[in-house]
Amino acid sequence: MGLVIIFALVAVLAAVGALSSLKNKNILGFIFAAGSFVVFGGFALLTLINSGYPAVH
Repeated sequence: MGLVIIFALVAVLAAVGALSSLKNKNILGFIFAAGSFVVFGGFALLTLINSGYPAVH
């Protein structure tokens, strides 16, 4: 369950970074932040679906 929390926190920070870089008109920063959001958000979502909540052993 800790892995989902870490992935979700990274995804949230990447979303904040994407919005900030879009506001500052930094295209390369937006591309990397949006890509990180998609990758880490997907990992968090799929890990949560696979392991379940609460985690089953």
